Amino acid sequence: MLSRFFSRLRQSRCEATNLPFLAANVLKVRNLDCLKKAMKWTESPNIEYEYLKEFEFLTDLNDRRIRDAEVLGAVCCNGNPKTLLEIGTSYGRATALMAQNASQGIVYTVNIPPEDISEGGKYVTFAPRIEEIGKYYRERKCTNVKQIFVNTKNWIPDLGLIDVAFIDGCHDADYVYNDTIKILANTRPGSVIMWHDFSPELVNVYDWISSVCEGVERLYADGFIKGKILHLVDSWIGLYIVPKDLIK
Repeated sequence: MLSRFFSRLRQSRCEATNLPFLAANVLKVRNLDCLKKAMKWTESPNIEYEYLKEFEFLTDLNDRRIRDAEVLGAVCCNGNPKTLLEIGTSYGRATALMAQNASQGIVYTVNIPPEDISEGGKYVTFAPRIEEIGKYYRERKCTNVKQIFVNTKNWIPDLGLIDVAFIDGCHDADYVYNDTIKILANTRPGSVIMWHDFSPELVNVYDWISSVCEGVERLYADGFIKGKILHLVDSWIGLYIVPKDLIK
Protein backbone atom coordinates (compact mmCIF):
# COMPACT_ATOMS: atom_id res chain seq x y z
CA MET A 1 0.00 0.00 0.00
CA LEU A 2 2.84 2.39 0.78
CA SER A 3 4.41 1.89 -2.65
CA ARG A 4 1.07 2.67 -4.32
CA PHE A 5 0.66 5.75 -2.14
CA PHE A 6 4.09 7.15 -3.04
CA SER A 7 3.55 6.30 -6.70
CA ARG A 8 0.31 8.29 -6.69
CA LEU A 9 2.05 11.12 -4.82
CA ARG A 10 4.82 11.37 -7.42
CA GLN A 11 2.28 11.25 -10.22
CA SER A 12 0.11 13.94 -8.64
CA ARG A 13 3.16 16.23 -8.34
CA CYS A 14 3.83 15.96 -12.07
CA GLU A 15 0.17 16.40 -12.97
CA ALA A 16 -0.04 19.44 -10.70
CA THR A 17 2.66 21.09 -12.78
CA ASN A 18 1.11 20.03 -16.10
CA LEU A 19 3.58 17.26 -16.83
CA PRO A 20 1.30 14.28 -17.49
CA PHE A 21 3.70 12.61 -19.94
CA LEU A 22 6.53 12.67 -17.42
CA ALA A 23 4.18 11.35 -14.75
CA ALA A 24 3.40 8.41 -17.02
CA ASN A 25 6.88 7.68 -18.34
CA VAL A 26 9.62 8.47 -15.80
CA LEU A 27 10.89 5.37 -14.01
CA LYS A 28 12.83 5.78 -10.77
CA VAL A 29 15.97 3.66 -10.52
CA ARG A 30 17.20 2.85 -7.01
CA ASN A 31 20.97 2.70 -7.58
CA LEU A 32 23.69 2.16 -10.17
CA ASP A 33 23.44 -1.63 -9.97
CA CYS A 34 19.75 -1.46 -10.81
CA LEU A 35 20.49 0.90 -13.69
CA LYS A 36 23.09 -1.52 -15.05
CA LYS A 37 20.55 -4.34 -14.90
CA ALA A 38 17.93 -2.27 -16.68
CA MET A 39 20.39 -1.32 -19.44
CA LYS A 40 22.09 -4.74 -19.58
CA TRP A 41 25.43 -3.10 -18.87
CA THR A 42 28.46 -4.98 -17.57
CA GLU A 43 30.96 -2.17 -16.96
CA SER A 44 31.11 0.26 -14.05
CA PRO A 45 32.34 3.82 -14.66
CA ASN A 46 35.52 5.44 -13.45
CA ILE A 47 34.34 8.35 -11.32
CA GLU A 48 37.46 8.96 -9.23
CA TYR A 49 37.22 12.74 -9.26
CA GLU A 50 37.74 14.74 -6.09
CA TYR A 51 35.27 17.44 -7.05
CA LEU A 52 32.44 14.91 -6.90
CA LYS A 53 32.91 14.70 -3.13
CA GLU A 54 32.59 18.45 -2.62
CA PHE A 55 29.52 20.00 -1.04
CA GLU A 56 29.14 23.67 -1.97
CA PHE A 57 25.41 24.27 -2.30
CA LEU A 58 22.09 22.74 -1.33
CA THR A 59 21.90 21.46 -4.89
CA ASP A 60 24.68 19.00 -3.90
CA LEU A 61 22.47 17.25 -1.33
CA ASN A 62 22.34 13.45 -1.22
CA ASP A 63 25.60 13.05 -3.16
CA ARG A 64 23.91 14.47 -6.24
CA ARG A 65 27.24 15.02 -8.01
CA ILE A 66 28.21 11.38 -7.55
CA ARG A 67 24.83 10.13 -8.71
CA ASP A 68 25.09 12.28 -11.84
CA ALA A 69 28.59 10.96 -12.52
CA GLU A 70 27.42 7.37 -12.13
CA VAL A 71 24.80 7.83 -14.82
CA LEU A 72 26.94 9.80 -17.24
CA GLY A 73 30.02 7.63 -16.77
CA ALA A 74 28.09 4.36 -17.08
CA VAL A 75 26.49 5.44 -20.35
CA CYS A 76 29.93 6.28 -21.75
CA CYS A 77 31.80 3.15 -20.65
CA ASN A 78 29.17 0.74 -21.98
CA GLY A 79 28.07 0.11 -25.56
CA ASN A 80 31.34 1.29 -27.14
CA PRO A 81 30.10 4.75 -28.19
CA LYS A 82 32.16 6.37 -30.94
CA THR A 83 30.52 9.77 -31.31
CA LEU A 84 29.48 11.60 -28.16
CA LEU A 85 28.01 15.09 -27.95
CA GLU A 86 27.89 17.36 -24.95
CA ILE A 87 25.96 20.63 -25.05
CA GLY A 88 27.24 22.92 -22.31
CA THR A 89 31.00 22.53 -21.76
CA SER A 90 31.42 24.94 -18.83
CA TYR A 91 34.68 24.07 -17.01
CA GLY A 92 34.75 20.71 -18.81
CA ARG A 93 34.33 18.43 -15.82
CA ALA A 94 31.54 16.38 -17.39
CA THR A 95 33.49 16.51 -20.65
CA ALA A 96 36.49 14.84 -18.99
CA LEU A 97 34.30 12.22 -17.37
CA MET A 98 32.76 11.38 -20.75
CA ALA A 99 36.10 11.37 -22.56
CA GLN A 100 37.86 9.17 -20.02
CA ASN A 101 35.00 6.68 -19.81
CA ALA A 102 34.67 6.52 -23.60
CA SER A 103 38.35 6.61 -24.53
CA GLN A 104 37.58 4.83 -27.81
CA GLY A 105 35.27 7.64 -28.92
CA ILE A 106 35.33 11.35 -29.68
CA VAL A 107 33.51 13.81 -27.43
CA TYR A 108 32.27 16.89 -29.25
CA THR A 109 31.52 19.51 -26.63
CA VAL A 110 29.59 22.68 -27.44
CA ASN A 111 29.54 25.97 -25.54
CA ILE A 112 28.09 29.33 -26.43
CA PRO A 113 30.83 31.93 -26.98
CA PRO A 114 30.96 34.32 -24.00
CA GLU A 115 30.44 37.32 -26.28
CA ASP A 116 27.12 35.83 -27.42
CA ILE A 117 25.79 35.01 -23.95
CA SER A 118 23.22 37.83 -24.11
CA GLU A 119 21.69 36.07 -27.11
CA GLY A 120 21.25 32.85 -25.17
CA GLY A 121 18.23 31.94 -23.08
CA LYS A 122 17.18 32.89 -19.58
CA TYR A 123 18.26 29.78 -17.70
CA VAL A 124 21.99 29.68 -18.34
CA THR A 125 23.18 28.56 -14.92
CA PHE A 126 26.84 29.47 -15.45
CA ALA A 127 28.73 31.57 -18.01
CA PRO A 128 32.51 31.06 -17.77
CA ARG A 129 35.11 33.22 -19.45
CA ILE A 130 36.63 31.94 -22.69
CA GLU A 131 39.83 30.76 -20.98
CA GLU A 132 37.78 28.86 -18.38
CA ILE A 133 35.66 26.92 -20.87
CA GLY A 134 37.01 23.36 -21.01
CA LYS A 135 39.83 24.12 -18.57
CA TYR A 136 39.30 20.89 -16.61
CA TYR A 137 39.43 18.45 -19.51
CA ARG A 138 42.53 20.21 -20.88
CA GLU A 139 44.27 19.92 -17.51
CA ARG A 140 43.51 16.19 -17.51
CA LYS A 141 44.99 15.95 -21.02
CA CYS A 142 41.91 14.48 -22.67
CA THR A 143 42.96 14.14 -26.30
CA ASN A 144 39.67 12.74 -27.59
CA VAL A 145 37.72 16.00 -27.17
CA LYS A 146 36.74 18.45 -29.89
CA GLN A 147 35.62 21.89 -28.67
CA ILE A 148 32.92 23.78 -30.56
CA PHE A 149 31.88 27.36 -29.83
CA VAL A 150 28.38 28.14 -31.04
CA ASN A 151 24.91 29.09 -29.88
CA THR A 152 22.95 25.87 -30.41
CA LYS A 153 19.88 27.92 -31.30
CA ASN A 154 21.52 28.47 -34.70
CA TRP A 155 23.52 25.24 -34.95
CA ILE A 156 22.81 22.04 -36.84
CA PRO A 157 24.97 19.07 -35.73
CA ASP A 158 27.10 17.66 -38.54
CA LEU A 159 28.91 14.89 -36.70
CA GLY A 160 27.44 11.79 -38.31
CA LEU A 161 25.39 9.45 -36.15
CA ILE A 162 25.50 10.37 -32.47
CA ASP A 163 25.74 7.47 -30.02
CA VAL A 164 25.52 9.47 -26.78
CA ALA A 165 24.25 13.01 -26.19
CA PHE A 166 24.33 14.95 -22.93
CA ILE A 167 22.23 18.13 -22.98
CA ASP A 168 23.35 20.59 -20.32
CA GLY A 169 23.45 23.96 -22.04
CA CYS A 170 20.73 26.57 -21.80
CA HIS A 171 17.94 25.20 -19.61
CA ASP A 172 15.10 27.15 -21.22
CA ALA A 173 12.35 24.80 -22.36
CA ASP A 174 12.71 26.03 -25.96
CA TYR A 175 16.43 25.25 -26.00
CA VAL A 176 15.94 21.80 -24.44
CA TYR A 177 13.21 21.07 -26.99
CA ASN A 178 15.14 22.31 -30.03
CA ASP A 179 18.51 20.84 -29.00
CA THR A 180 16.88 17.44 -28.55
CA ILE A 181 15.08 17.52 -31.90
CA LYS A 182 18.33 18.34 -33.69
CA ILE A 183 20.10 15.50 -31.92
CA LEU A 184 17.30 13.02 -32.62
CA ALA A 185 17.71 13.69 -36.34
CA ASN A 186 21.26 12.35 -36.04
CA THR A 187 20.77 9.28 -33.86
CA ARG A 188 20.32 5.56 -34.36
CA PRO A 189 18.13 3.02 -32.53
CA GLY A 190 19.78 2.52 -29.15
CA SER A 191 21.43 5.94 -29.02
CA VAL A 192 21.24 7.50 -25.56
CA ILE A 193 20.11 11.06 -24.87
CA MET A 194 20.51 12.53 -21.40
CA TRP A 195 19.12 15.78 -20.04
CA HIS A 196 20.82 17.40 -17.08
CA ASP A 197 18.88 19.36 -14.44
CA PHE A 198 16.07 16.88 -15.00
CA SER A 199 14.16 15.88 -11.87
CA PRO A 200 10.34 15.86 -11.93
CA GLU A 201 10.29 15.78 -8.13
CA LEU A 202 11.98 19.19 -7.99
CA VAL A 203 9.95 21.12 -10.57
CA ASN A 204 8.38 23.20 -7.80
CA VAL A 205 11.74 23.86 -6.13
CA TYR A 206 14.08 25.06 -8.90
CA ASP A 207 12.79 27.09 -11.83
CA TRP A 208 15.47 25.87 -14.26
CA ILE A 209 14.58 22.24 -13.48
CA SER A 210 10.94 23.08 -14.12
CA SER A 211 11.97 24.57 -17.46
CA VAL A 212 14.00 21.49 -18.50
CA CYS A 213 11.12 19.18 -17.58
CA GLU A 214 8.72 21.38 -19.51
CA GLY A 215 10.91 21.04 -22.59
CA VAL A 216 10.99 17.23 -22.28
CA GLU A 217 7.23 17.17 -21.69
CA ARG A 218 6.71 19.03 -24.96
CA LEU A 219 8.87 16.48 -26.78
CA TYR A 220 6.44 13.78 -25.66
CA ALA A 221 3.37 15.86 -26.49
CA ASP A 222 4.61 16.55 -30.02
CA GLY A 223 5.60 12.94 -30.68
CA PHE A 224 9.35 13.42 -30.87
CA ILE A 225 10.00 10.97 -28.04
CA LYS A 226 8.08 7.99 -26.72
CA GLY A 227 8.71 5.33 -24.13
CA LYS A 228 10.36 5.54 -20.74
CA ILE A 229 12.95 7.82 -19.19
CA LEU A 230 15.14 6.31 -16.48
CA HIS A 231 15.96 8.55 -13.54
CA LEU A 232 18.50 7.42 -10.94
CA VAL A 233 17.36 8.43 -7.47
CA ASP A 234 19.06 11.66 -6.26
CA SER A 235 20.59 12.32 -9.67
CA TRP A 236 19.59 15.22 -11.90
CA ILE A 237 19.83 13.27 -15.15
CA GLY A 238 17.05 11.81 -17.26
CA LEU A 239 18.22 8.93 -19.48
CA TYR A 240 16.35 8.17 -22.70
CA ILE A 241 17.03 5.41 -25.24
CA VAL A 242 16.05 6.15 -28.83
CA PRO A 243 13.62 3.43 -30.01
CA LYS A 244 13.57 1.89 -33.47
CA ASP A 245 10.19 3.30 -34.45
CA LEU A 246 11.30 6.92 -33.97
CA ILE A 247 14.10 6.70 -36.51
CA LYS A 248 12.99 7.90 -39.93
